[in-house]
Amino acid sequence: MKRLFLLAFWVTAIGFAQKPIFTTAKIKAATVYFSAAELSQTTSVNLPVGTSEIVIKNVADYLNESTVQIGAPSSVTVLSVQFTQNYISEYEIDETNPVIKKVRDSITLVNKEIKKIQIETYSNQQAIALLDANQNVGGANTGLNVTELMKLVDYYKAKRMEMDNVIVALGEKETKLKAKLKNLNDKLEINTQKEDKNSRGKLIVQVMNDIAGAVNLDINYITNSASWSPFYDLRAENITSPINMMYKAQVVQNTGIDWKKVKLTLSSGNPNQNNQAPLLSAWFLRYQKSVNYEAFGYLSGSGNANVIQNTVPGMKVDKENFRDGDLRFDTLSNGKKFSRDIGNYTNINENQLNVSFDIDIPYDILSNNKPHSVALKDIQLPATYKYYAVPRVEKEAFLLAEISDYSKYNLLPGEANIIFEGLYVGKTSINPNQTSDTLNLSMGRDKKISIKREKVVDKSGTRFLSSKKEQTFTFDVTVRNNKKEAADLLLKDQYPLSPDKDIEIELTESSGAKINTETGILTWDLKLQPNETKKVRISYKVKYPKDKIIDNL
Repeated sequence: MKRLFLLAFWVTAIGFAQKPIFTTAKIKAATVYFSAAELSQTTSVNLPVGTSEIVIKNVADYLNESTVQIGAPSSVTVLSVQFTQNYISEYEIDETNPVIKKVRDSITLVNKEIKKIQIETYSNQQAIALLDANQNVGGANTGLNVTELMKLVDYYKAKRMEMDNVIVALGEKETKLKAKLKNLNDKLEINTQKEDKNSRGKLIVQVMNDIAGAVNLDINYITNSASWSPFYDLRAENITSPINMMYKAQVVQNTGIDWKKVKLTLSSGNPNQNNQAPLLSAWFLRYQKSVNYEAFGYLSGSGNANVIQNTVPGMKVDKENFRDGDLRFDTLSNGKKFSRDIGNYTNINENQLNVSFDIDIPYDILSNNKPHSVALKDIQLPATYKYYAVPRVEKEAFLLAEISDYSKYNLLPGEANIIFEGLYVGKTSINPNQTSDTLNLSMGRDKKISIKREKVVDKSGTRFLSSKKEQTFTFDVTVRNNKKEAADLLLKDQYPLSPDKDIEIELTESSGAKINTETGILTWDLKLQPNETKKVRISYKVKYPKDKIIDNL
């Protein structure tokens, strides 16, 4: 039994001592998450009977080693898998090769020349040191006359200069020889395949094979060097037409390998999230300063922020060629005709945890850490338009598009380009993760709705009542529709709320506004005819102790 054990150990040791088998993996599919990606690769390798070490090149530079899965036929047993970025001695150099032998001989000769130069340089340096140590001999020997002393000085000067020049020349020669040596050493390095020129990652797989021959291996793993984010183009011709939405994705990857003709799947899931069920602990309340959400551009009741950034307002847009996510070829790799409707090639799968987009068209995503635009779907959104204004914060009106039953479109939070009446008017944000039944999309500013908010001086002022100070504020808000068609305007303003019983606040005039006493927000639904002007007034009193100061009134 002991002999059988030793024999088995010896055979195994010989098997693992065999020269590694190198192969290059090709990527065939990628599932990209918001902050990671699952890559599927394949490779083929010829295996002998017994144990072998396979080195798989062209895998991601950084991957989660615990997620690596190797799929192999039933005749192959995977013994172990390791990931490395520094695989040393990838190939054994064949010293019997005449080309290799010639390079080796040249390296030996160059090394000898460098050694000779270093010895000669050292000798000259020691001679200079000796010469420098004895330069005071002439001064100590009083038997030298002036003539002999001058000869000694000339000899020292000439000899010192000669040896310095020799050292400089030797240094230049040594530098050239070292550069030649580097070139010779570079010739010994193995020129790997193009697929491996960027990737440093390698998988070392130990396998045991029962039948000699070609074996196909499937490799799957997760890497954090890729991500995607939703992006949209919103187009509307006028306030009576629906919104044409191009649902797009910006895919970024820096895995070290280029994804060529891959089947792409985009998922809203997170493979790295903690799947441990949470536990509740004690919940203690604490004070926090209140935040004026209206001042930050949040739409009351909509649950999402639509802040317009007019980066290039008024820029003319080519209606046919604006969308950079559109595909421009007319035939697929299999020769079939391509339909311009990108939605025909994207399957949307929704489950309880996430949404995924399976794209049938192969994509090229380079490993350059730059966004790659991927078109997902064209969606026509029925919309109801209205104007929205908060003149206390912003003196311009915004055009809002109300989208009902928006959950069926599988929208995800992201930025959107706005193209209205053929003009690029800026960006907005889409946040479908809200509780209201209607999604408000901000379509930009409309300068044809004029708004002015001004203080009524004769209706405002301050007076003192014994220990109290009373301040009255009155504002008139004037809106005018300069458009040729009627406009519905949702106008908002606000009055302050009291956090202290010593501060008394009274709303004295609101011009028929809807009043939210919990937030202090007043809302007017105005119907403006073409060239019509309307005015509303808000007035309120604030009474508080006269020895105190309110800094945000």
